[in-house]
Formats: sequence, C-alpha cells, structure tokens
Amino acid sequence: MVAQVDRQYASYGIGRLVRRLASYGFYEGRPLTTKGRYINPLVFAWLNTLAALPGEPVVDRPVFITGLGRSGTTILGILLSLHEQVGYLNEPKALWHVIDPRQDINGNYSDSGARFRMGATDATSAMGLRARRLFSRYLTLTGSSRVVDKYPELIFRVGYVRALFPDAKFVFITRSGADAVPSVVKWSERLGVKSGEHTDDWWGRNDIKWHYLREQLILGDSAYESVWPLATADLDHANRAALEWIVTMREGLEQEQRHADAVIRVAYETLLADPAGELVRLQQRCDLEPDPRVAEYAKKRLYDNPAKGWPELHPAVDALFRDTMTRLGYDTP
Repeated sequence: MVAQVDRQYASYGIGRLVRRLASYGFYEGRPLTTKGRYINPLVFAWLNTLAALPGEPVVDRPVFITGLGRSGTTILGILLSLHEQVGYLNEPKALWHVIDPRQDINGNYSDSGARFRMGATDATSAMGLRARRLFSRYLTLTGSSRVVDKYPELIFRVGYVRALFPDAKFVFITRSGADAVPSVVKWSERLGVKSGEHTDDWWGRNDIKWHYLREQLILGDSAYESVWPLATADLDHANRAALEWIVTMREGLEQEQRHADAVIRVAYETLLADPAGELVRLQQRCDLEPDPRVAEYAKKRLYDNPAKGWPELHPAVDALFRDTMTRLGYDTP
C-alpha cells in the first residue's frame, strides 16, 4: 500500500490522492526499512532548497500526532488527511533532519549524536526559521492550510516543538500495553531487514534506537532503577517494547499535565468504539471544523482487533508495566 492509501481513499477525489502522494514522495524521505532509498538524495536536495529560499513565513497551529508507534498513530493521521484543510505528513524524518539532525534516533540518515528528549532550550532561531519555511512551503505547494505531522517520538520533544511553533497542538494517543507490545515485536519480525553487517528493524540500525532509549531515558532516570540491571544490549524484543511503551506513556502523561493547553489525549480503544464522536472532539480540540469525510472513512478503515494476552515480561518490567496501565485507566489481570 503506497503512502498508506487504498482504493477507498482514492474514491475521495484525485486532489486528495495527489496531495497525499506528493507528501510521501517529496517530503517524508525513505527510512532504513523501506525500499526506494535511492530517492533520498533528491528529497534532501529539494528540502534543503525550500529551507534556503528567503522569507519569514508563518505556520498556523500545526498538529503533531505523538505516542508510541503501533498504537493507531498512522491510521489517525490518514483519517485526518481527508480533512479539507489538512496536508498530512507521515513521519517526515527527512524534513526534520534538515531542521535538526539530532532528531534521528533510528539512524536513518546519521549514525551518532541523536537525542530522544529535547526541550525549549535545544531549539535555535535558525531551526525555527528552517521549520517554518519547510512546513509553510509544504502547505502552499499542496494547497493546504493546516499541517498534521505524525511523528510519535515528538512526545519527548513537546517543549522543543513549542519553541519552534508556539501554537502547535499535540495529539497523544494511548493504547493498552498488552496490545501494543506484541504489535511492536511483530513489526520487527515482519519488516526488519538484514543487509551485510547491518540489521534494520524497530530498534533502528544495529539497535541504535534501543541504545539511545536505554542510555538517555532509562539509565538516567531513578524511576527505572529497578530495571537498570536488565536494560542490557541483549534484552529481548518483548521486554524492550514494554519498556519503550512504559517510558512513552509516562512521558505523555507528564506532557499532558505540563502543556494542558496543547496536548490532547486520545485512547485508541475509544477511537474504535466511537469513531464519529471521538474524531469530532479531536478536530474541535485542534481548531478544525469537523469534516464529515474523516468520520465516514473511519467507518470503512477502523476495525477492532482481538485483545492480546498479557505479555510475558521480566518481573521488574512487569511491575512498571502494570503501574503504567493503571495510571492510564486500563485494566490489569
């Protein structure tokens, strides 16, 4: 499925289809686990040109979809992409790499120096100018007035992004860890690739994302002291995924409290149970007039997945996992 669209999506008109394909082809770049990486030099040449053109444009209330991947972030972005005003970017990490190369925790375009968590003091005026030029010119060239950018890890950079875009909105999507963790594990099994001495999967090139996560978010935080002896380079994928879910959900809850005017929490389970009501609420919170096509397409694309069993985790990880589930309001066995 190219650019996450299907025939039903195409039935909403050639204009929306072209807008989505242009976003995919010219702005997002191709990460390590995808085909077509040969186009990346062209994408970077294009993005660097847009960032260098003179001007002081503004971007009106950009919306960022955050949380943990495999939690409904992609489908939510695709649904909102049908909104009349919206230009949608699906993890445009090439574009963000032009703004600030420290974003690249997966090693897609650089193999060192990335940062998981970034705050307001990490943003510079030059980064802000590049960000506004890139996003505003993206909107102009796609005939859109509001941008929705799905980039899950931005939940760790809310302060940083608000320094670039003071009126930004952040959608923080949650999903039961019992369902999210096995989905992350299966992602690497299904889409991970090996090439020569490299392994590229959920954990980035040769586990670089896992190393950043454990060193920057787990080993540096006493809240996770109970799992420090376990957070080793050879920890299995299920326990890694559980730890990523724990630190991501706790970060989201903290950012929701700290930036109550900007962070909007959405539970994936509520989106499945009441898509029309939840999507209207979300669009209104993002200052978007509800577009009926968004809810209409949701009825065609959203479906309930059978609940997964409780994951088998190390006891110390399991204790943190249960506590985080409770904080989010999910039941635990």
